[in-house]
Amino acid sequence: MIRYNERQEAILQFLAEQKTASRAVIERHIAQFFPEKNSKVTILRDLDMLLGDGKITKTGKARGVVYAYSGLTALDEVDVEVYFAVDPDNRTLKSEYFNFAIWRDLKNLLTENEKQELALLNRQFRDNKKVLSAAVFQKELERLTIEFSWKSSKIEGNTYSLLDTERLIAEHIEAKGKKQEEAIMILNHKTALDYIYQRPDFWKKAGVSKIEDIHRLLVTGLNVSFGIRKNRVGITGTKYRPLENSFQIKEALEELVQRINAAPDPVEKALIAVLGISYIQPFEDGNKRTARILGNALLLAHDYCPLSYRSVDEVEYKKGVILFYEQNSVYYFKKIFIEQFAQAVEKYF
Repeated sequence: MIRYNERQEAILQFLAEQKTASRAVIERHIAQFFPEKNSKVTILRDLDMLLGDGKITKTGKARGVVYAYSGLTALDEVDVEVYFAVDPDNRTLKSEYFNFAIWRDLKNLLTENEKQELALLNRQFRDNKKVLSAAVFQKELERLTIEFSWKSSKIEGNTYSLLDTERLIAEHIEAKGKKQEEAIMILNHKTALDYIYQRPDFWKKAGVSKIEDIHRLLVTGLNVSFGIRKNRVGITGTKYRPLENSFQIKEALEELVQRINAAPDPVEKALIAVLGISYIQPFEDGNKRTARILGNALLLAHDYCPLSYRSVDEVEYKKGVILFYEQNSVYYFKKIFIEQFAQAVEKYF
């Protein structure tokens, strides 16, 4: 994370409060706190640095130039406890509506250290896989399927236990006292996972029709329409409102596919996919489920370990997604994603 000096932090805080200000106004404000380091040259140097990092924006010409705070960048560290201590209706969002500039931020999401760490972890996955027989590998895949289907469904409010899920998938016996829709949701996860397992290479490139195929498998029998939604959707716990126009939704999905396919790292591809589909909300329901399945499809296609999300806390997962909705910040969700990748390598295969 970039660390700024006290003067630069003061400029950021001032602009965050004032929204916009001229250089002269910024100079006068900074002079109150830094009487020895507030020259025009010094302030201009600070402003240029903050502009280059995308922390602020600059509009106008000559004496009409004003600076504005641009909010969090995608990778900035966020104090999650402090952020979510504020009621959803009182939080200041980067944009309450779909941010069409989001594509600028959906790239270079992993640091070099993170890439090296993930590559090292995945080497362990590949080495482990080499010594497994086909039968044992299949057993591990079945175990991951059960635990993914359980946790992914639980994130969406499903009340099946892990043991109930195992019995449902293995023996097709539904748990007593549970709604049939819950069983369908879990079994649909298995169907969608089996679908991506059959042809791993097919998923080396993402595609809109491929994403729609996953979605269709996940919501069959759940009274959810297939294809790009034509109605607005609301999201619990946030003021963020996704796109409403079906043509814009389709365009956003096509742009997301391009970003996924352009990403050089398989984990980054999966991360972009999971966050991007969750943000666009292209379907009337089942978006985050579709996102998680697509993420695993991309990982498996490039011989990377898939995730089960088995140990993820559902509330923390949702916080990571909401932080991306509201501030376009990847920081917290990326942290969760990398942790789950590491645990998947350790627990499976």
